[in-house]
Amino acid sequence: MVSRRALVTEGPDVGAVNGNWAQVGARCVDVTDLNPAPTPEEVFRYFQQLPLPQLSTVVQPPGGTVLVGLPTILYTEAPTQQVFTVDIRGFAVVITAVAETFTWHTGDGGAVVTSDGPGAAYPDQTVTYDYTSGSYTTYLTVTWGGTFTVDGSAPLEVAGTTTTDGPAIQLTAVEARAVLTNPYD
Repeated sequence: MVSRRALVTEGPDVGAVNGNWAQVGARCVDVTDLNPAPTPEEVFRYFQQLPLPQLSTVVQPPGGTVLVGLPTILYTEAPTQQVFTVDIRGFAVVITAVAETFTWHTGDGGAVVTSDGPGAAYPDQTVTYDYTSGSYTTYLTVTWGGTFTVDGSAPLEVAGTTTTDGPAIQLTAVEARAVLTNPYD
């Protein structure tokens, strides 16, 4: 019969061997199965909780008044990529969130304008909307996707997307009227 020693866990001899001991065998044990790397689905749960920016809508012409018959330019200037490092069960996970879709809610009866980029200011505008006379509340919804690495691994896709809504802005669309004048009056 082989006897084993036990370690003392209390008193002045903590860590000392107690009893007879004989080595029975030795082997390495792979503990990877006990703590596997985070899955894309697990990372997605963290991804949904990231403090992603709420991108603001910028309108041209500026000032909150736009003209009927003249396209209103919509864009955002905020960063469209964010990098976060999170600890998931002891793994260093680097998540790169990227704005994939931009949806401007025009406030005009549910009309939306969607693009795959953040738009641009005049003269390079890529996102415009033609308003009719009235007052409108507009805001931007951004759909974020991403990739992640675990302890420096190759990038993997996050298993879903999440959205953020930017602050609302008020617009008034007015109609410009031509007025004929006689310079000789």
